[in-house]
Amino acid sequence: MSEEMSLEERKVIYRARRGLKEIDVYFDPYVKNYYLKADTAEKQVFAELVAQEDPDLLDWFMEVSEPPRPEMKDLIVKLKHYVHG
Repeated sequence: MSEEMSLEERKVIYRARRGLKEIDVYFDPYVKNYYLKADTAEKQVFAELVAQEDPDLLDWFMEVSEPPRPEMKDLIVKLKHYVHG
């Protein structure tokens, strides 16, 4: 990862480490390969996503319920696509 990361980017990357396999399988590849290259809007949505509680994230990734914002749902679809193709 770049040494030119902002403090906010570092915080988001740290918060993305969940320790929950079902979520880390999506967050880890995104952080390692795409997050720092993402545009500002996507980084903001990802920051909002990692600020959520694990049970909510699991429900959204497993499509049990919908995230509160369509942008979050779009990013979840993107994360799933990065992992599952």
